[in-house]
Amino acid sequence: MNKRTILAALIALGLAPAVAGAGEVTYSENIRPIFEAHCAGCHGSDSPEYPEWKKAKQQYLSEFKGPTMATYAHLIYFTAWPDTGALMRRLDDGKGSPDGKAGNMYVNLGGTEEARQKNLGLFKAWVGNWNLRRWKDVTKADLDGILVPY
Repeated sequence: MNKRTILAALIALGLAPAVAGAGEVTYSENIRPIFEAHCAGCHGSDSPEYPEWKKAKQQYLSEFKGPTMATYAHLIYFTAWPDTGALMRRLDDGKGSPDGKAGNMYVNLGGTEEARQKNLGLFKAWVGNWNLRRWKDVTKADLDGILVPY
């Protein structure tokens, strides 16, 4: 086993107790409430679609508006395709990344480190194959491991 495989297994084992007994983590039961509580202020239904946001990024950033992620389909856009891994890169705590740096939205997952770790654990369980790679670098096996149940 290589170091990455061992690290991934340790991380998965560490997260297992956080979601054990909770049953399947779904968008409708687990992720949507987190989104509404912590993300909708900037990524809600009044935010622009990603292509529009990208064209006027600086303007939207000055208004504290990110691209909309207000629906299940929007989150899939930033998870599986076409902006593969964007959700994971933004929410990740950095513990498994090469530079150890948390994503720029990790801090918004909760008011305390404990709350952020709990919510991150739910997102990781929901996504399944939590990886930080972009579309050009993902494999079919990476995509096959994405769960994201509604």
